[in-house]
Amino acid sequence: QVQLVESGGGLVQPGGSLRLSCVASGSIFRISTLGWYRQAPGKQRELVASVSRAGSTNYADSAKGRFTISRDNDKNTVYLQMNSLKPDDTAVYYCNMRALGPNYWGQGTQVTVSS
Repeated sequence: QVQLVESGGGLVQPGGSLRLSCVASGSIFRISTLGWYRQAPGKQRELVASVSRAGSTNYADSAKGRFTISRDNDKNTVYLQMNSLKPDDTAVYYCNMRALGPNYWGQGTQVTVSS
């Protein structure tokens, strides 16, 4: 079975930083596209950042210049470094892993940006 476990969320002041981590089980990590999504109350889940098996990254416009996605294949872990956080970043953040077809999700970690 495939399991994704996020961590690193919490309460942070505007302008602060957090680093989210997601550790995955299984041997498909290295060939998978990895992504971070978020969902705020009353909103649809949206892509924040992704990194391909080859290392190509892409970001939502709202994340560009502030967030950085990275992967460590030896640790089966994907990270999201979040800087200059804004109240609009408040959401549950989910880790996603997609291989040839299956699409796996973590349980989510809450990020709250508030003073």
